[in-house]
Amino acid sequence: MGKVERFEDLEIWQIANAIAVDIHLLCDKEPHKSDWGMKDQIRRAACSMSDNMAEGFEYNNNPDFIRFLNYAKGSSGEFRNKLAILNKAEKSMTKYLVLCIPKALNSQAKPRNSSSI
Repeated sequence: MGKVERFEDLEIWQIANAIAVDIHLLCDKEPHKSDWGMKDQIRRAACSMSDNMAEGFEYNNNPDFIRFLNYAKGSSGEFRNKLAILNKAEKSMTKYLVLCIPKALNSQAKPRNSSSI
């Protein structure tokens, strides 16, 4: 591969940028759409990865580029952490629903006397 002239030509930037776009679109759908805080944080973390790559590249010197690649790596850790939180929250909610809905249905399905209707 020859010299890269633009950060847009970096394969790793293309991947990070695609992730940011996908997350941006995903956050426009429920249940994430209504969670303003998490939506903002995960979007920022996702965008920060490609932002740092682009910024470091534009300084046009290797030490700065490497420093900003390290920032992008840190942002990827933040992003993965946010995904882990959402994943655990979703599993917790699913577990809650799986356990609580049958209990609620059982209590509703008990025979009622005519005075309680």
